[in-house]
Amino acid sequence: MERYIQSFIAVCEAVFRELAGFELSAGYPFFTDRESSEDWDISGVIGLSGEARGAVAVSLKTDLAILITDRLTGNRHQRLDEEVTDAVGELVNIIAGNVKQKLEDAFNLVISLPSIVKGKGHAIVWSKVHARILCIPFTAMERYTFHLLVALAPAKE
Repeated sequence: MERYIQSFIAVCEAVFRELAGFELSAGYPFFTDRESSEDWDISGVIGLSGEARGAVAVSLKTDLAILITDRLTGNRHQRLDEEVTDAVGELVNIIAGNVKQKLEDAFNLVISLPSIVKGKGHAIVWSKVHARILCIPFTAMERYTFHLLVALAPAKE
């Protein structure tokens, strides 16, 4: 997994630059607990299957989710409404799709439809079949933070 970290970072940086128009700064990646919770308000989660299996999640605070949605849609949002929820789902979908392309030489992957988890301080409970969960912290515009969480392991034959 460690050898693929740079692919995940590069994809996130490119997606945020192209979709939302701002640069990211990646923090130091670390492994996290299966049921750890942070002070996030919304997460987009997408499953991966095929020659490897796992999931990718993007966890954000309300202010960043709204800012991304405002930039994508040109509309102003005040809360985590349906359009913001859809934007977070699309964000994780685009990230997972681009990572899938970058990892095609190593794994033949299939991505699922995104799921959204909302609620202050929610936890994503990862399945025991998932590999260790890698957390890559990011900072956007020097003030907004979010985490990209990745669990990916070769599928057992």
